[in-house]
Amino acid sequence: MMKNIIVATKNKGKAKDFEAIFHPYGFNVLTLHDVASDMEIEETGSTFEENAILKAEALAERLQMFVIADDSGLAIDALNGAPGVYSARYAGEDKSDEANIDKVLEELSEVEDTNRTARFCCALALAGPSMDTKTVFGTCEGTISRIKKGMNGFGYDPIFFIPALGKMMAELTPEEKSAISHRGNAIKKIEAELPHFLT
Repeated sequence: MMKNIIVATKNKGKAKDFEAIFHPYGFNVLTLHDVASDMEIEETGSTFEENAILKAEALAERLQMFVIADDSGLAIDALNGAPGVYSARYAGEDKSDEANIDKVLEELSEVEDTNRTARFCCALALAGPSMDTKTVFGTCEGTISRIKKGMNGFGYDPIFFIPALGKMMAELTPEEKSAISHRGNAIKKIEAELPHFLT
């Protein structure tokens, strides 16, 4: 009999990333749309890990089910790790990708190219009844370009340059992105740990 696990998102595409790894362990993957579409959890943590844990544990407590939650964003070295946990609302609460990008580019306008290093970060937390919450962390290293390029992806992808590939994140196909992305790397880590997490 299949057990249910909740992915703390309303994004069906994100949920698909988890289906392939949880199905072999006997889990049916559901989203917030399926079980708690009205639930909003305030992200008050100061780190990606804290916010992922907050979401996973709050949902696991309410639903008495296994929950996996993520928090992710962009950390720029020259900005002391900003925008960090405020990545989605860096330029204001309306969560505009264009406004966020414009703010970052303005703040980095006087920063030399060699000092524009950055990384996308993703923390995943797995919580459930009668288990200790587990976390993993994935990153993707790059630099912040001075121009926007590419039509794929979302958020800061058009200004995030990946030296190893010679492309912006927004120029990658979905398959290329999942192979190297911060979320993809975190998913690989949690997949490797699942036998320990779920026993």
